[in-house]
Amino acid sequence: MHVRFWGTRGSLPTPGPDTLRFGGNTACVEVGTSAGTLIVIDGGTGLHALGQEIVKSGKVRNGHLLISHTHWDHIQGIPFFAPFFMADSHWHIFAPKGFGSSIEETLAGQMQYAYFPVRLDQMRARITFTELVEGAFEIADVRIRTQYLNHTALTLGFRLEADGAALVYASDHEPYAMHLASGKEPLSGKDLSHAEFAKDADLLIHDGQFAADEYDRRVGWGHSPVAYAVAVARTARAARLALTHHDPLRTDAELARLVEQQRLSEPEDSTVKDIFAATEGMLIELGIHRGRDLSQ
Repeated sequence: MHVRFWGTRGSLPTPGPDTLRFGGNTACVEVGTSAGTLIVIDGGTGLHALGQEIVKSGKVRNGHLLISHTHWDHIQGIPFFAPFFMADSHWHIFAPKGFGSSIEETLAGQMQYAYFPVRLDQMRARITFTELVEGAFEIADVRIRTQYLNHTALTLGFRLEADGAALVYASDHEPYAMHLASGKEPLSGKDLSHAEFAKDADLLIHDGQFAADEYDRRVGWGHSPVAYAVAVARTARAARLALTHHDPLRTDAELARLVEQQRLSEPEDSTVKDIFAATEGMLIELGIHRGRDLSQ
C-alpha cells in the first residue's frame, strides 16, 4: 500500500512562501494498493493536483473517493478534479449519511451556477454515491472500517487494511474529554475507543491543528492539540504518526518547531517510533507494495 499526501492544511488554502515546506493545499490523501486499487481520502484543494497526475499518467480510469465530511476544506477540490470530466471514467464517492441533504445534493450545491460554471450533473464521468454510517465494507482488495469522530459536522474516520498494512485517517477530531487534551493522562471512555480504532496501525494520520497553549481558546472547534494526537497514537501502539490539518496561520518554521518539541518530550520507551508533520508530496510505502506510483 502506498500513501501520498496532496493536501495537508486545515480550514483554508494557504499558498505562499511561509507554507512551501509542508504545503498550503487542504485535505487530500491518495492510497494505492499492489492490486491497483486507487482510493482518495478527502477532496480538498490538493485534489486538483492529484487529478492532473492521474490524467497525465493515462492509466487510471476508475477510483474511489472517501469524504470524511463536507466542510469546504474537504470538498473544495471536487469541481476541479479532472478525472470527473473524463467520459470513460467511473468514480465512486463515499461520505457520511447525514440527517438532511444527501451527499450528492450537498456536492451539487457547491456547483450551482452562483458559485461555479459547471454543474455536478454536467461532469462527463460516471459518478456514483454511497452514504456511510459506522461499520465495515470492502473496496476491491481493501477492507475499510469507519468510526464517527468528534467534530462540528457529522464526520467519519477511516481504517484501511490491504497489502498486510493498516492505515488510519482521523482528521477533524477533538478530544471527547477536555482534561485528556494534554496527553498526560491515560485515555478513557470515548477517547479510548477512538484510540482502539487505530490499534496497531502502521500509519495513523491524525488531526493535530493546535499547540497545547492554543486549545483552551478553541474548545469545540473540532480539532486536536498535537499532544492528544500523540497520546492516541501511543495508546493505539501505532508505528508512525502523521500530524495533519495544519493550522492555516502556522508557518513552516513554527510547525517544524512544534513537531520537534513533541518528539523531544516523547518517552524513550514509546511505541510511536516516528512522529512527523504530513507534507505535500510525501510518499510513504506500507506493507507489501508492488503497485504503480503515480508520483513517478
